[in-house]
Amino acid sequence: MNNCDIIGDEQLLKQYYSRYGGYWRFPDMLDYCYLVNPYFNQSAIIKEMQDFFPILVSEYPSGMRVNAELASECWQVKPEHIVVGNGAAELIKVMMESQEGKVGVVRPTFEEYPNRMSEDKVITFVPQNATFRYDADDLIGFFGKNHIDTLLLINPDNPSGNFIQMEGVHKLASWCETKGIRFILDESFVDFSVGYEQNSFIHEEFLKKYPHLCVIKSISKSYGVPGLRLGILCSADENLVERIKKSVSIWNINSFAEFFMQIYPKYREDYKRACDQFIQERECFEIELKKIPFIKVMPSQANFFFLEVLPPYKPKELCAILLKKYNILASACLAKKGIEKNRYMRIAVRNHEDNTKFIKALNELER
Repeated sequence: MNNCDIIGDEQLLKQYYSRYGGYWRFPDMLDYCYLVNPYFNQSAIIKEMQDFFPILVSEYPSGMRVNAELASECWQVKPEHIVVGNGAAELIKVMMESQEGKVGVVRPTFEEYPNRMSEDKVITFVPQNATFRYDADDLIGFFGKNHIDTLLLINPDNPSGNFIQMEGVHKLASWCETKGIRFILDESFVDFSVGYEQNSFIHEEFLKKYPHLCVIKSISKSYGVPGLRLGILCSADENLVERIKKSVSIWNINSFAEFFMQIYPKYREDYKRACDQFIQERECFEIELKKIPFIKVMPSQANFFFLEVLPPYKPKELCAILLKKYNILASACLAKKGIEKNRYMRIAVRNHEDNTKFIKALNELER
Protein backbone atom coordinates (compact mmCIF):
# COMPACT_ATOMS: atom_id res chain seq x y z
CA MET A 1 0.00 0.00 0.00
CA ASN A 2 1.50 3.38 -0.99
CA ASN A 3 1.50 6.62 1.03
CA CYS A 4 -1.42 8.08 -0.89
CA ASP A 5 -3.53 5.05 -0.03
CA ILE A 6 -2.57 5.35 3.65
CA ILE A 7 -3.48 9.04 3.71
CA GLY A 8 -6.75 8.26 1.99
CA ASP A 9 -7.63 5.58 4.52
CA GLU A 10 -6.97 7.91 7.44
CA GLN A 11 -9.06 10.69 5.94
CA LEU A 12 -11.91 8.28 5.31
CA LEU A 13 -11.86 7.01 8.88
CA LYS A 14 -11.64 10.53 10.34
CA GLN A 15 -14.75 11.54 8.40
CA TYR A 16 -16.68 9.00 10.46
CA TYR A 17 -14.81 9.33 13.76
CA SER A 18 -15.23 13.11 13.77
CA ARG A 19 -19.01 12.78 13.72
CA TYR A 20 -18.91 11.36 17.31
CA GLY A 21 -22.20 9.56 16.67
CA GLY A 22 -25.39 10.11 14.70
CA TYR A 23 -24.81 6.82 12.90
CA TRP A 24 -28.52 6.14 12.49
CA ARG A 25 -27.94 7.99 9.20
CA PHE A 26 -26.13 4.83 8.07
CA PRO A 27 -28.65 2.11 8.99
CA ASP A 28 -26.71 -0.69 7.28
CA MET A 29 -23.43 0.10 9.00
CA LEU A 30 -22.27 -2.00 11.98
CA ASP A 31 -20.79 0.33 14.59
CA TYR A 32 -17.88 -1.44 16.29
CA CYS A 33 -16.44 1.90 17.35
CA TYR A 34 -18.78 3.10 20.11
CA LEU A 35 -19.21 1.02 23.23
CA VAL A 36 -22.69 0.24 24.52
CA ASN A 37 -24.55 -2.69 26.09
CA PRO A 38 -26.14 -4.55 23.14
CA TYR A 39 -28.77 -6.35 25.20
CA PHE A 40 -30.49 -4.14 27.79
CA ASN A 41 -32.11 -1.89 25.21
CA GLN A 42 -34.08 -4.97 24.13
CA SER A 43 -35.85 -4.88 27.51
CA ALA A 44 -39.49 -3.82 27.89
CA ILE A 45 -38.17 -0.60 29.44
CA ILE A 46 -37.82 0.77 25.91
CA LYS A 47 -41.42 -0.09 25.07
CA GLU A 48 -42.62 1.74 28.16
CA MET A 49 -40.59 4.80 27.14
CA GLN A 50 -42.11 4.64 23.66
CA ASP A 51 -45.60 4.60 25.15
CA PHE A 52 -44.86 7.82 27.01
CA PHE A 53 -43.15 9.56 24.08
CA PRO A 54 -45.92 12.16 23.39
CA ILE A 55 -45.98 13.21 27.05
CA LEU A 56 -42.19 13.27 27.52
CA VAL A 57 -41.51 15.29 24.38
CA SER A 58 -44.04 17.94 25.46
CA GLU A 59 -43.07 18.29 29.12
CA TYR A 60 -40.14 19.94 30.90
CA PRO A 61 -37.86 17.64 32.91
CA SER A 62 -37.44 18.10 36.65
CA GLY A 63 -34.55 19.98 38.21
CA MET A 64 -31.41 18.63 39.85
CA ARG A 65 -32.96 17.87 43.26
CA VAL A 66 -35.64 15.54 41.88
CA ASN A 67 -33.23 13.84 39.49
CA ALA A 68 -30.74 13.26 42.30
CA GLU A 69 -33.52 11.53 44.24
CA LEU A 70 -34.35 9.34 41.25
CA ALA A 71 -30.69 8.45 40.78
CA SER A 72 -30.46 7.70 44.49
CA GLU A 73 -33.20 5.09 44.11
CA CYS A 74 -31.62 3.60 40.96
CA TRP A 75 -28.09 3.25 42.34
CA GLN A 76 -28.95 3.14 46.04
CA VAL A 77 -26.79 5.92 47.42
CA LYS A 78 -27.90 9.05 49.25
CA PRO A 79 -29.22 11.93 47.09
CA GLU A 80 -26.57 14.22 48.58
CA HIS A 81 -23.89 11.78 47.37
CA ILE A 82 -24.90 11.60 43.70
CA VAL A 83 -24.98 13.97 40.72
CA VAL A 84 -26.75 13.23 37.45
CA GLY A 85 -25.02 14.40 34.30
CA ASN A 86 -25.89 14.94 30.66
CA GLY A 87 -23.80 11.86 29.96
CA ALA A 88 -20.63 11.12 31.90
CA ALA A 89 -18.90 13.60 29.58
CA GLU A 90 -20.55 16.58 31.30
CA LEU A 91 -19.40 15.37 34.71
CA ILE A 92 -15.89 14.58 33.47
CA LYS A 93 -15.55 18.12 32.11
CA VAL A 94 -16.67 19.77 35.35
CA MET A 95 -14.63 17.42 37.53
CA MET A 96 -11.35 17.61 35.62
CA GLU A 97 -11.43 21.35 35.01
CA SER A 98 -11.77 21.87 38.77
CA GLN A 99 -8.73 19.75 39.68
CA GLU A 100 -5.68 21.54 41.00
CA GLY A 101 -2.13 20.23 40.89
CA LYS A 102 -0.90 17.13 39.09
CA VAL A 103 -3.18 14.37 37.84
CA GLY A 104 -1.95 10.81 37.38
CA VAL A 105 -3.32 8.86 34.41
CA VAL A 106 -2.64 5.49 32.84
CA ARG A 107 -2.16 5.53 29.08
CA PRO A 108 -3.49 4.55 26.65
CA THR A 109 -6.71 5.91 28.10
CA PHE A 110 -10.03 7.58 27.40
CA GLU A 111 -8.55 10.93 26.41
CA GLU A 112 -11.62 12.93 27.46
CA TYR A 113 -10.12 13.06 30.96
CA PRO A 114 -6.61 14.41 30.24
CA ASN A 115 -7.94 16.57 27.39
CA ARG A 116 -9.74 18.67 30.01
CA MET A 117 -6.47 19.94 31.51
CA SER A 118 -3.15 21.27 30.30
CA GLU A 119 -0.61 18.60 29.40
CA ASP A 120 1.91 19.91 31.95
CA LYS A 121 -0.50 18.86 34.74
CA VAL A 122 -0.69 15.25 33.52
CA ILE A 123 1.66 12.62 34.94
CA THR A 124 1.48 9.54 32.70
CA PHE A 125 2.10 5.90 33.56
CA VAL A 126 2.44 3.53 30.60
CA PRO A 127 2.56 -0.21 31.40
CA GLN A 128 5.82 -1.66 30.14
CA ASN A 129 4.50 -4.90 28.71
CA ALA A 130 3.02 -6.11 25.44
CA THR A 131 -0.58 -6.34 26.67
CA PHE A 132 -0.75 -3.12 28.75
CA ARG A 133 -1.52 -5.01 31.98
CA TYR A 134 -1.00 -3.32 35.36
CA ASP A 135 -2.17 -3.66 38.96
CA ALA A 136 -2.52 -1.54 42.10
CA ASP A 137 1.11 -2.08 43.11
CA ASP A 138 2.32 -0.82 39.74
CA LEU A 139 0.36 2.43 40.17
CA ILE A 140 1.37 2.94 43.81
CA GLY A 141 5.00 2.30 42.94
CA PHE A 142 5.02 4.74 40.03
CA PHE A 143 2.94 7.55 41.49
CA GLY A 144 4.63 7.15 44.86
CA LYS A 145 7.79 8.35 43.10
CA ASN A 146 6.05 10.90 40.86
CA HIS A 147 3.97 13.37 42.89
CA ILE A 148 0.29 13.69 42.03
CA ASP A 149 -2.70 15.39 43.66
CA THR A 150 -5.34 13.34 41.82
CA LEU A 151 -5.28 9.75 40.58
CA LEU A 152 -7.52 8.64 37.71
CA LEU A 153 -8.36 4.96 37.30
CA ILE A 154 -10.68 3.69 34.59
CA ASN A 155 -11.62 0.17 35.64
CA PRO A 156 -11.97 -1.79 33.38
CA ASP A 157 -9.65 0.46 31.41
CA ASN A 158 -10.32 1.91 27.97
CA PRO A 159 -8.95 0.83 25.52
CA SER A 160 -6.77 -1.89 27.09
CA GLY A 161 -9.56 -3.76 28.92
CA ASN A 162 -7.26 -4.13 31.94
CA PHE A 163 -9.18 -4.83 35.16
CA ILE A 164 -8.08 -4.48 38.78
CA GLN A 165 -10.07 -6.64 41.18
CA MET A 166 -11.82 -5.13 44.22
CA GLU A 167 -8.95 -5.93 46.58
CA GLY A 168 -6.59 -3.91 44.42
CA VAL A 169 -8.96 -0.96 44.07
CA HIS A 170 -9.42 -0.89 47.86
CA LYS A 171 -5.64 -0.80 48.16
CA LEU A 172 -5.47 2.19 45.81
CA ALA A 173 -8.33 3.98 47.58
CA SER A 174 -6.66 3.46 50.96
CA TRP A 175 -3.31 4.67 49.62
CA CYS A 176 -4.96 7.81 48.21
CA GLU A 177 -6.61 8.51 51.58
CA THR A 178 -3.27 8.18 53.36
CA LYS A 179 -1.61 10.55 50.88
CA GLY A 180 -4.52 13.02 50.68
CA ILE A 181 -4.93 12.30 46.95
CA ARG A 182 -8.25 12.70 45.17
CA PHE A 183 -9.15 9.30 43.67
CA ILE A 184 -11.34 9.43 40.55
CA LEU A 185 -12.63 5.96 39.70
CA ASP A 186 -14.43 5.55 36.37
CA GLU A 187 -16.68 2.47 36.48
CA SER A 188 -18.36 2.92 33.10
CA PHE A 189 -17.52 -0.66 32.08
CA VAL A 190 -17.55 -2.47 35.42
CA ASP A 191 -20.95 -4.09 34.83
CA PHE A 192 -19.38 -6.06 31.98
CA SER A 193 -16.84 -7.70 34.30
CA VAL A 194 -17.19 -11.23 35.63
CA GLY A 195 -18.81 -11.00 39.08
CA TYR A 196 -19.99 -7.45 38.28
CA GLU A 197 -22.50 -7.29 41.14
CA GLN A 198 -19.61 -7.33 43.62
CA ASN A 199 -17.21 -5.16 41.61
CA SER A 200 -18.60 -1.63 42.09
CA PHE A 201 -17.63 1.08 44.55
CA ILE A 202 -21.02 2.78 44.20
CA HIS A 203 -22.01 1.81 47.73
CA GLU A 204 -22.52 4.07 50.73
CA GLU A 205 -20.14 1.91 52.75
CA PHE A 206 -17.25 2.51 50.34
CA LEU A 207 -18.05 6.16 49.66
CA LYS A 208 -17.98 6.92 53.40
CA LYS A 209 -14.85 4.85 53.97
CA TYR A 210 -12.92 6.80 51.32
CA PRO A 211 -13.91 10.50 51.43
CA HIS A 212 -11.37 11.32 48.69
CA LEU A 213 -13.08 8.86 46.36
CA CYS A 214 -15.20 10.04 43.43
CA VAL A 215 -16.89 7.41 41.22
CA ILE A 216 -18.04 8.26 37.70
CA LYS A 217 -20.24 5.95 35.65
CA SER A 218 -21.56 6.27 32.11
CA ILE A 219 -25.13 5.00 32.03
CA SER A 220 -24.99 5.28 28.23
CA LYS A 221 -22.39 2.52 27.98
CA SER A 222 -23.56 0.19 30.74
CA TYR A 223 -27.26 0.31 29.91
CA GLY A 224 -27.06 0.70 26.14
CA VAL A 225 -28.92 4.04 25.99
CA PRO A 226 -26.35 6.59 24.71
CA GLY A 227 -29.08 8.68 23.09
CA LEU A 228 -30.49 9.50 26.53
CA ARG A 229 -27.20 11.15 27.61
CA LEU A 230 -27.00 9.93 31.20
CA GLY A 231 -24.09 9.66 33.60
CA ILE A 232 -23.62 9.78 37.37
CA LEU A 233 -20.96 10.91 39.81
CA CYS A 234 -20.93 9.60 43.39
CA SER A 235 -18.92 10.77 46.39
CA ALA A 236 -19.32 11.17 50.13
CA ASP A 237 -17.54 14.52 49.74
CA GLU A 238 -20.76 16.52 49.92
CA ASN A 239 -18.99 19.83 49.28
CA LEU A 240 -17.65 18.42 46.00
CA VAL A 241 -21.05 17.04 45.01
CA GLU A 242 -22.76 20.33 45.80
CA ARG A 243 -20.19 22.30 43.78
CA ILE A 244 -20.74 20.07 40.76
CA LYS A 245 -24.52 20.37 41.05
CA LYS A 246 -24.15 24.14 40.98
CA SER A 247 -21.86 23.93 37.94
CA VAL A 248 -24.41 22.27 35.67
CA SER A 249 -27.63 23.80 34.40
CA ILE A 250 -30.92 23.24 36.22
CA TRP A 251 -32.25 21.22 33.26
CA ASN A 252 -29.08 19.38 32.34
CA ILE A 253 -30.91 16.18 31.38
CA ASN A 254 -34.05 15.80 29.29
CA SER A 255 -37.41 14.25 30.14
CA PHE A 256 -36.57 10.94 28.46
CA ALA A 257 -33.47 10.48 30.62
CA GLU A 258 -35.44 11.40 33.74
CA PHE A 259 -38.23 8.96 32.87
CA PHE A 260 -35.66 6.21 32.30
CA MET A 261 -34.45 6.66 35.89
CA GLN A 262 -38.03 6.85 37.14
CA ILE A 263 -38.96 3.43 35.76
CA TYR A 264 -35.59 1.62 35.83
CA PRO A 265 -36.03 0.02 39.29
CA LYS A 266 -38.83 -2.14 37.79
CA TYR A 267 -36.35 -3.55 35.28
CA ARG A 268 -33.34 -4.41 37.48
CA GLU A 269 -33.66 -8.13 36.76
CA ASP A 270 -33.77 -7.43 33.02
CA TYR A 271 -30.52 -5.54 33.40
CA LYS A 272 -28.84 -8.38 35.26
CA ARG A 273 -29.92 -10.83 32.58
CA ALA A 274 -28.55 -8.50 29.90
CA CYS A 275 -25.18 -8.29 31.66
CA ASP A 276 -25.01 -12.06 32.08
CA GLN A 277 -25.90 -12.56 28.43
CA PHE A 278 -23.26 -10.07 27.40
CA ILE A 279 -20.48 -11.79 29.37
CA GLN A 280 -21.32 -15.10 27.68
CA GLU A 281 -21.26 -13.48 24.25
CA ARG A 282 -17.91 -11.76 24.94
CA GLU A 283 -16.37 -15.11 25.83
CA CYS A 284 -17.66 -16.67 22.59
CA PHE A 285 -16.46 -13.68 20.54
CA GLU A 286 -12.99 -13.85 22.11
CA ILE A 287 -12.63 -17.52 21.19
CA GLU A 288 -13.38 -16.74 17.54
CA LEU A 289 -11.17 -13.64 17.45
CA LYS A 290 -8.18 -15.63 18.70
CA LYS A 291 -8.45 -17.85 15.63
CA ILE A 292 -7.63 -14.91 13.33
CA PRO A 293 -3.86 -15.02 12.65
CA PHE A 294 -3.33 -11.32 11.89
CA ILE A 295 -4.61 -9.97 15.22
CA LYS A 296 -3.46 -10.45 18.81
CA VAL A 297 -6.36 -10.23 21.27
CA MET A 298 -5.70 -8.71 24.69
CA PRO A 299 -7.70 -9.89 27.73
CA SER A 300 -10.73 -7.73 28.50
CA GLN A 301 -13.33 -7.39 31.24
CA ALA A 302 -15.10 -4.60 29.33
CA ASN A 303 -17.41 -4.52 26.32
CA PHE A 304 -14.57 -4.21 23.83
CA PHE A 305 -11.27 -5.79 22.83
CA PHE A 306 -7.93 -4.07 22.27
CA LEU A 307 -6.16 -5.72 19.33
CA GLU A 308 -2.61 -5.64 18.08
CA VAL A 309 -2.79 -5.82 14.29
CA LEU A 310 -0.13 -8.07 12.75
CA PRO A 311 1.18 -8.37 9.17
CA PRO A 312 0.07 -8.28 6.46
CA TYR A 313 -2.25 -5.56 7.80
CA LYS A 314 -1.98 -2.27 9.66
CA PRO A 315 -4.88 -0.84 11.72
CA LYS A 316 -5.70 2.07 9.42
CA GLU A 317 -5.66 -0.20 6.40
CA LEU A 318 -7.69 -2.91 8.12
CA CYS A 319 -10.31 -0.49 9.49
CA ALA A 320 -10.65 1.16 6.08
CA ILE A 321 -11.16 -2.21 4.38
CA LEU A 322 -13.75 -3.22 6.95
CA LEU A 323 -15.61 0.03 6.35
CA LYS A 324 -15.41 0.08 2.55
CA LYS A 325 -15.96 -3.62 1.88
CA TYR A 326 -18.11 -4.75 4.81
CA ASN A 327 -19.72 -1.53 6.14
CA ILE A 328 -18.15 -2.14 9.57
CA LEU A 329 -16.79 0.85 11.51
CA ALA A 330 -14.02 0.03 14.01
CA SER A 331 -11.60 2.29 15.87
CA ALA A 332 -8.03 2.54 14.59
CA CYS A 333 -7.09 4.39 17.81
CA LEU A 334 -5.77 7.35 15.84
CA ALA A 335 -5.88 9.75 18.80
CA LYS A 336 -4.61 7.45 21.56
CA LYS A 337 -1.42 8.48 23.34
CA GLY A 338 0.92 5.99 25.00
CA ILE A 339 0.85 3.48 22.13
CA GLU A 340 2.82 3.01 18.94
CA LYS A 341 0.93 4.63 16.09
CA ASN A 342 -0.84 2.43 13.56
CA ARG A 343 -0.28 -0.78 15.53
CA TYR A 344 -3.46 -1.23 17.60
CA MET A 345 -7.22 -1.06 17.12
CA ARG A 346 -10.24 -1.40 19.40
CA ILE A 347 -13.49 -3.16 18.60
CA ALA A 348 -16.75 -3.24 20.52
CA VAL A 349 -18.55 -6.41 21.49
CA ARG A 350 -22.00 -6.43 19.93
CA ASN A 351 -24.69 -9.12 19.84
CA HIS A 352 -24.04 -12.62 18.51
CA GLU A 353 -25.47 -11.97 15.05
CA ASP A 354 -23.30 -8.90 14.49
CA ASN A 355 -20.20 -10.53 15.96
CA THR A 356 -20.67 -13.46 13.60
CA LYS A 357 -20.64 -11.02 10.66
CA PHE A 358 -17.48 -9.40 12.01
CA ILE A 359 -15.69 -12.75 12.32
CA LYS A 360 -16.84 -13.74 8.83
CA ALA A 361 -15.31 -10.54 7.43
CA LEU A 362 -11.97 -11.21 9.16
CA ASN A 363 -11.94 -14.81 7.90
CA GLU A 364 -12.50 -13.59 4.34
CA LEU A 365 -9.63 -11.12 4.71
CA GLU A 366 -7.40 -13.92 5.95
CA ARG A 367 -8.14 -15.97 2.85
